[in-house]
Amino acid sequence: MASSVASKSFLGASRADGSLGSLLPSDLRKLSSPTVQILIRSRTPKKLQIKAAGSTFGNYFRVTTFGESHGGGVGCIIDGCPPRIPLSEADMQFDLDRRRPGQSRITTPRKETDTCKIYSGVSEGMTTGTPIHVFVPNTDQRGHDYSEMSAAYRPSHADATYDMKYGVRSVQGGGRSSARETIGRVAPGAIAKKILKQFAGTEILAYVSQVHKVVLPEDVVDHDSLTLDQIESNIVRCPDPEYAEKMIAAIDAVRVRGDSVGGVGLGSPVFDKLEAQLAKAAMSLPATKGFEFGSGFAGTFMTGSEHNDEFYTDEYGNIRTRTNRSGGVQGGISNGEIINMRIGFKPTSTIARKQQTVTRDKKETELIARGRHDPCVVPRAVPMVEAMVALVLVDQLMAQYAQCHLFPINPELQDAMKFPKLEPVNNMYL
Repeated sequence: MASSVASKSFLGASRADGSLGSLLPSDLRKLSSPTVQILIRSRTPKKLQIKAAGSTFGNYFRVTTFGESHGGGVGCIIDGCPPRIPLSEADMQFDLDRRRPGQSRITTPRKETDTCKIYSGVSEGMTTGTPIHVFVPNTDQRGHDYSEMSAAYRPSHADATYDMKYGVRSVQGGGRSSARETIGRVAPGAIAKKILKQFAGTEILAYVSQVHKVVLPEDVVDHDSLTLDQIESNIVRCPDPEYAEKMIAAIDAVRVRGDSVGGVGLGSPVFDKLEAQLAKAAMSLPATKGFEFGSGFAGTFMTGSEHNDEFYTDEYGNIRTRTNRSGGVQGGISNGEIINMRIGFKPTSTIARKQQTVTRDKKETELIARGRHDPCVVPRAVPMVEAMVALVLVDQLMAQYAQCHLFPINPELQDAMKFPKLEPVNNMYL
């Protein structure tokens, strides 16, 4: 079949007598001679098409994840990565090792090396600007652990809602709802963190601030001096040793009972505010149930005079704020201060305790779920949160350059973006 598009005179254009005004239908018919025709041929009958996959994130630095928990493997396609960025599997493997299962007694005992392989988009150790394909094979699947779950739904898991939406689901491991999908986020997140550090001097650090009822006081951690080594110094990834031990004990207590616990682990105005983008990114992670930015809900107990971050000029002539209740973002745009947010994770849904549920044929039953699962997802969620924040920031960095720095800036109000000097190596600039 074919359809045509014809250009027509705009309503309210000059009439034949030179006057303006509403045109009658008869006038429109006289003025509507087509000047351009475009023929579009379709091989299939016209039908409603809906794009609702939800597996792609980002606008300029775009990431599409694929794979399932107990399939052949998982991975991602990264589109929009700048060319001539030095990149190898080792750049991503560090963060993948921080995310992988079986790394301590407080994580799932599933044994996976999560070794990544780059299949495209990199040549001789340099990104080429074309799509980067990263793949991680699954090697320790145990599909038989999920035989009971093929009929009975796990309470608070995605089993029931996947069936309700799609009419079918991958039973083994939860399919796409498994946290194993986040490998496809952490790998590109590592690339994004590398770009942000090199081109914007930005470092992203996440840590565990709460496990169940053990809460790290806000004044214990100095965000200005916090280091990755402090976070990685213990298996729960809390930068304070005293509270780290309390958190580990809390996880151990529920682990031996077969239960689980939860924890807390640039931009444009209006719809694309930076905190809105970060909230979407964080809340897209498995098991997330809460997001706070800056002062968060505590800010609701303050007055404007208590909450406002007063400005001052530092010794370098930069505009700064004396406090940071805004969390580093004002009006949806980053202001140069530390960007501070908190993400809450619910207890792991799959637990080895008897629970009431229903089967796929709507009959009430009891379920004791088997399989290997985290007693608390928060320690392994730390690199996942860092990855999602990095993906948002690198996407916004590209947008900022395209909109506000591609043409001359206003030096009285704007600072020029400073890029590292590229050095020639083997006839290429690094």
